[in-house]
Amino acid sequence: MTPPQAPAPSTDAGNRAEPAALSCAAPGKSLPVLKKRADFLAAAKARRVPTAGFLLQARQRQDIEAATGVRVGFTCSKKVGNAVIRNRAKRRLRALAQDVLKPQGRPGWDYVLVGKPGATVSRDFDALRADLAQALRKVHS
Repeated sequence: MTPPQAPAPSTDAGNRAEPAALSCAAPGKSLPVLKKRADFLAAAKARRVPTAGFLLQARQRQDIEAATGVRVGFTCSKKVGNAVIRNRAKRRLRALAQDVLKPQGRPGWDYVLVGKPGATVSRDFDALRADLAQALRKVHS
């Protein structure tokens, strides 16, 4: 006699899907992300607007640069916290960029959101959203 078999794990992805209200992914395409160090360094030399929850660095790309549209980068140093806290801060900054930069960012600009210790993770998301909207107005004025 053979021992009883355990039921096979379900591979139905629909059962494991995250509810839409909790998902970080916004519908539609996401913003292009800066990946090259040179792009981050160029943004660091350009306009900077500090807010209570993060630092916004922004620069207008030159005509000779190939990329079009809005590009965004995210950075959190070890001052922000351990790896778990840094990743949480970057997730919040990515969600913030989808909410605010996607509709309000200007084509041909690079934006870098730099996390601040304690503030990026603990600040209310609506306050972060207002901070970014105000920082964009300052950068483009």
